[in-house]
Amino acid sequence: MQRWSETFIPTLKESPAEAEIPSHRLLLRAGLVRKSGAGIYAFLPLGLRALRKIEALCREELNRHGAMEVLLPAVHPVELWKRGPRWEAAREVMYRVDSAASDPATLPADPEYVLGPTHEEIITALAAAEIASYRDLPKNFYQIQTKFRNEIRPRFGLMRAREFIMKDGYSFDVSDEAAVETYERMRQAYEGFFTRCGLEFSMVEADTGVMGGSHSHEFMVPAAVGDDDVLYCRESGYASNRERARSGLVPENLRIPEPEGAVEEFPTPGVTTIADLSAEPYRVPADRQYKTLVYIGDGRPFLVVLRGCDDLEEAKLGTLGFQQVRPARADETSELLGAEPGSLGAVRGRMPGRERLAGIYADEAIRLVGNGTTGANRDGFHVRNIHVERDLDIDRFGDFRRVQPGEPCPQCGKPLELARAIEVGHIFKLGTKYSEAFEAFYTDTERKRHPMVMGCYGIGISRTLQAVIEQRHDEKGIIWPWNVAPFQVVITLLDPGDANAVEVAERLGGAAEEGGADVLLDDRDARPGVKFNDADLIGFPVRVVIGRRGLAGGVVELHTRHDGACEQVALEEAPDRLREIASGLQRAR
Repeated sequence: MQRWSETFIPTLKESPAEAEIPSHRLLLRAGLVRKSGAGIYAFLPLGLRALRKIEALCREELNRHGAMEVLLPAVHPVELWKRGPRWEAAREVMYRVDSAASDPATLPADPEYVLGPTHEEIITALAAAEIASYRDLPKNFYQIQTKFRNEIRPRFGLMRAREFIMKDGYSFDVSDEAAVETYERMRQAYEGFFTRCGLEFSMVEADTGVMGGSHSHEFMVPAAVGDDDVLYCRESGYASNRERARSGLVPENLRIPEPEGAVEEFPTPGVTTIADLSAEPYRVPADRQYKTLVYIGDGRPFLVVLRGCDDLEEAKLGTLGFQQVRPARADETSELLGAEPGSLGAVRGRMPGRERLAGIYADEAIRLVGNGTTGANRDGFHVRNIHVERDLDIDRFGDFRRVQPGEPCPQCGKPLELARAIEVGHIFKLGTKYSEAFEAFYTDTERKRHPMVMGCYGIGISRTLQAVIEQRHDEKGIIWPWNVAPFQVVITLLDPGDANAVEVAERLGGAAEEGGADVLLDDRDARPGVKFNDADLIGFPVRVVIGRRGLAGGVVELHTRHDGACEQVALEEAPDRLREIASGLQRAR
């Protein structure tokens, strides 16, 4: 049993101005963390206790599902990253580690070392050196490690930090089928972990992003201040991160109407936006326009065509295979197509720079336009009667638009809904992207060599800590779930100088510990109101109040934080009652 007077819990009465969301405010006010710099936090005793409990739950679930713990270096030789498939895409968010130099101007453009945001390159190189035969597979490794990311705008406390604690895992299998089985085991481990953390969560389809791979899922915690949008359907159970979301907007059996007439160019002086063309005197609705965007992929320009009423979901451009993608500048667009943005069109025979394009990609929803209007690749001119099949020069159709709430669910057709959420975990089926780059091969029974099939699995440990607080708090403070509370029981001594009260407190604390609870004895010389407010702020699941008046009546007060209930328990029954509460909640783990 820990005494409050012998630990360090610097609670705050007021919320720091820097804290923008409830969980960030409560992290600081409850004395869990302190800011050392932008996106950099020190964990104080209570915060570290909660963090360690989350780590322990994570280890238990992963070990139960066949993963093995390792500890990989935080400092990575940059040549490993250059061998891998994502150096150019990831280098901007990585911290470099340079050798000491008297003149900073002599530092090379590329560093010798970088601080790791994740460890695919390190673990794949290790597997390539140590695993040679199918007999050595499968293998599933994980670690809990400090990670580093050069966040341009760190915010929301631990939610978007420059230094953070993460569980990352990596699996190696002999086949795609075996990799799917490992993926499923990790899904089960994640569901068990987040459930034991006391979180409400959902698993949603997700974009693979810079990680690559064939498919992935995120584990999302609903929260009003979440940094991700989730589109979901109550009827079918479909759920997806907005970056990956699909809808049933375009029917599979859609029939495109016949051309309405010959292509006709007409003047549109000063018209540079979809809204301009929708207004008088042109009155072309946005859903009857084709929007043409110019992007640069790995140094080569390409076009994306959408309906005028749709927005591009840039993350979906990852399906095109480029390592780096950015919007083209106005001068690049003008030089390529002969017109400024707002007057562009992917019309066959009207693109002077067609041979320089890496491709022209169109969203499937432009089929709904059928016959529409687009730019003429001449400033101040547009063309109409553009038929989607006859006139547009499309290399490939795909899903590139941002899905909106209210669109039909792709599975059942009911309207999709939108919710904000916090991403706390992500699992990827990587395939052979990394194993091929690092020659992580194994030999089969016929001595033939094959690349290992990989998966990777991440959990934001420090982010999960804050997500618990964001989801479980009220106007008084945190409401910790039993499994992750820094202390599950606080015994509040109203008269710490009373020897009899101290003896009762120690006896009740021992009983709670016998039931499996971690106990904190509030022995501070402070007013009752201060102690009660701090207990509610920190959010201990159970509070026992021992005062002179109660002892005189032969009772103690027992408060439960999650429902605010208070009961008076006879002194002789209190030890058994605490054992019962603690052991019952302990078994619920």
